[in-house]
Amino acid sequence: MLLRNPIASFLRDISSKARRIIVVHDPLMSYNVQDVSSLSNVESYVFNCISVFTSFCWLSLSRSMSMQHEEELLEKLPSLEGIMTDEGRDFLTYQHQYMDIRSGDIHNTSKVIEGKFLDLLAQAEIHLNKKQWAIGPILPNKLDHISNRNDICLEWLNKQPPRSVLFISFRTTISFSDREIKELAMGLEQSKQRFIWVLRDADRGDIFKGEARKVELPEGFEERVKGVGLVVREWAPQPEILVHSSTGGFMSHCGWNSCIESITMGVPIAVWPMHSDQPINAFFVTEMLKIGLIVREWEKREELVNASTIENVVRKLMASEEGDLIRKRAEELGEAIRQSTEKGGASRMELDSFITHITR
Repeated sequence: MLLRNPIASFLRDISSKARRIIVVHDPLMSYNVQDVSSLSNVESYVFNCISVFTSFCWLSLSRSMSMQHEEELLEKLPSLEGIMTDEGRDFLTYQHQYMDIRSGDIHNTSKVIEGKFLDLLAQAEIHLNKKQWAIGPILPNKLDHISNRNDICLEWLNKQPPRSVLFISFRTTISFSDREIKELAMGLEQSKQRFIWVLRDADRGDIFKGEARKVELPEGFEERVKGVGLVVREWAPQPEILVHSSTGGFMSHCGWNSCIESITMGVPIAVWPMHSDQPINAFFVTEMLKIGLIVREWEKREELVNASTIENVVRKLMASEEGDLIRKRAEELGEAIRQSTEKGGASRMELDSFITHITR
C-alpha cells in the first residue's frame, strides 16, 4: 500500500516526457497503480499469473452465473473451502475494486490449452469492454543455451536414461511437517524410481512467520538412495531440469507458474495442491488436460499423505502403461504449445497483437 505515492509521482514525471506510458502490473498491485486513471496518456494492463480456467471458475462461482453447457463442469470442481485465509480473501477483495481502471488483461497461458475458457471469460466480462491477450508461456521454452550446465542437477541428469527421473519441487510458498517429509522420503525410496528432490530448509517451517528450520530426512536415506535419487538443498534451475531429456515427471504443488512451465516442456505432473488456485489447477491438469495424477485430493487436505500413497503415485506415473500414455499426451501438448510461440502461432500472434495495440 505504501507504493502508491512513489508510483504516482514517477508516472506524473515520465508522462510529461513520453507520448504514451504502459503499466503492466500484478492484480495485487491494483491499489498502488490506481493513479493511472488521472493521467490521459497512461494505460494499465493486468498481468494474470493464474490460469484462465481458474479465473473463469472463480468468477462464475462468485457471481453464481449460469453458463450454458458449463454447469456440469463447475459441479465437478473441488471445494474452494480452505484455499486461503480470511485476511488473504479480504486483501484480494480490496484490490479488486481498483481493477476497473485497467485497459485490458494479459494471461500467461496459450490458446492451445485455454482457448475455450478465454472465450468464456470474455463472454462473462463483455460488459467491461476489456481487451485480452494470451501471450504465454512467458519463459523461454527452447533453452538452446543452458546457463547452468555445471549445475549438480544437470550433471546428474546427464547420466540417467531418457524420461526416467521424477523432479520434486514445491517452490517457496509451501512448507511440510517433519512427518510429511518423512513419508515423502519413504515413498520415494520404496518406489525405486529415479528422482531429484529439491528440499530446502524453507520447506520445513511456518512460511507466514518467516520461520525455516533444518530439514531432517530419515536416518541413512540419502546413502540408501545414492545413485537412484538426488537430494538438493539449494536453488535448482527448474526450467532446465524440466526440459532435460532424462526428466519424465514432476511432483508439484500445482501453482500456475510451475504448471505452465511443466506443460510447455511436455512433462506430466503428480499434483499435490496446498492452497489458493492450486486445487483448481490440479483439476485442470488431471481432468481437463489429462496429463497428470493426483497425490492428494483437496477434500483430504487435512489427512497425512502416507508413504504407500506416494509410492503408488510415483510408480504409476513413472513405471506403468498408464504413466506412459500420460507422458505421451504431455509431450504432444508441450510440442503444440511450443509451436504456438513460433511465427504464425497463436501465442506469437497474441503477443504481436498486444505490442501493436500499445504502440498504436
